[in-house]
Amino acid sequence: MAAEEAGMPPESVGRTLEVFLPERAVHVSHPDSGKPPAGALDCSVGVMAYNEEANIADAITSILGQELSTRRIADLIVVASGCQDRTCDIVAGIARRDQRVRLIEQERREGKASAINLFINSAHSPVLVMVGADVLVERGTFEALLRHFDDPAVGMVGGHPTPVNSDASFLGHAVHLQWRLHDRIARQAPKLGEIVAFRNVVPSIPLDTAVDEISIQALITQLGYQLVYEPEAVVFNRGPATVGDFLRQRRRIYAGHLRVREQQSYSAPTMSVSRAVWALCGSGSFTTPRSALWSLGTVGLEATARGLGAYDVIRHRSAHVWDISATTKDHVADGARAQTQHNVAVFHIIDFHRRQAEIGPQASRRLTRQVADHIRQAMGSTAVITIQQGGTIIALLPGDRETAEVTVCGLLRNFEAAQLPLRRQGRATEIALACGMIAFPQAGPALARSIPIPMAEAGSTASVAS
Repeated sequence: MAAEEAGMPPESVGRTLEVFLPERAVHVSHPDSGKPPAGALDCSVGVMAYNEEANIADAITSILGQELSTRRIADLIVVASGCQDRTCDIVAGIARRDQRVRLIEQERREGKASAINLFINSAHSPVLVMVGADVLVERGTFEALLRHFDDPAVGMVGGHPTPVNSDASFLGHAVHLQWRLHDRIARQAPKLGEIVAFRNVVPSIPLDTAVDEISIQALITQLGYQLVYEPEAVVFNRGPATVGDFLRQRRRIYAGHLRVREQQSYSAPTMSVSRAVWALCGSGSFTTPRSALWSLGTVGLEATARGLGAYDVIRHRSAHVWDISATTKDHVADGARAQTQHNVAVFHIIDFHRRQAEIGPQASRRLTRQVADHIRQAMGSTAVITIQQGGTIIALLPGDRETAEVTVCGLLRNFEAAQLPLRRQGRATEIALACGMIAFPQAGPALARSIPIPMAEAGSTASVAS
């Protein structure tokens, strides 16, 4: 078959790809598991599951409910590996109602890579999508992922994982910081995970890999394709809630990255210490004493996990069948609903019109942009910031109202110490911010009253060179 017919870029001709095949037979249940007509369907979705009864139904529902304008979901294949709970029964019940759903059962757990290879060998669509069984897919995510495959040079696209953990605790802060850094790095150098879509040109992945998405990313890159990170393709996940689970998960992932670097000569962008430091410095994670302390604690945990992961590689400790971090398997849907609640914080530069008359329209616009940049940095990548006329800045914050209030209050308390020098200007001026907030819950009537912020009356001042 010619490279063009196989969906491979011309520059990949002549390259060798080592094939790793699953070792054991499995039982496949579906009334019509034959190969679909060529070109009839657009993408196959794979969900790898091990004891996922808490989230599997919500995960499948969020996938099948995706609205696609130019592509379709051909089938959704769930590979259940040695499940000892109700996962298989739940999937079988969904399969009876929706012919797109297929169930493949492995008698015993052989590792996620083995399950992925079963999915790859069972899927026949030109594009494959892999989704975790313990995530919830936001509306519009599949459309955002799949549109990139209109470009024949694109081989793999990844989405934007968003944790549902509350960031009011140390571990919640650590999880949010981890994925915030992932987002910042991936926007510069794609590092894909949690949900990925890739062309059906990879026959299988190494059976001993503990970081399956990176193994696929390495193979796709070696075939000459481009990688794309799509921030609008959001999936909700739950991070570890105990120090033990956090260390266990991060240790396994780092060890997996080291093995991919050794076996496949590929390093994930997050392996770069300089990139991690750059992302950390711009993450807005040091705006309050508490967040600064927790951020440093997170760095310490990550360093410990990496040290343990390196030790595992030196000792040749296998990690492809890993111990589950139990706290990551808690119900995701409730947390996702909290994440999709909208909180609107409205900031206003006090006496903006007087200041505009003093420094001029152009300098006042620069001043407003700098204040908005400071707010964006403090609130993180999940906040949407817009600048209005007259010195007003609006921030849309996902999550529960209490957490949003804590974030805004912390920003105002630390605004006084911020240094925001305007470009090409020499003299200094002080600004004061006032703020109010309105919460719009996902369900029920909107809370149509302003929520006072403690600093709003007095305002918060900062010296700004203008």
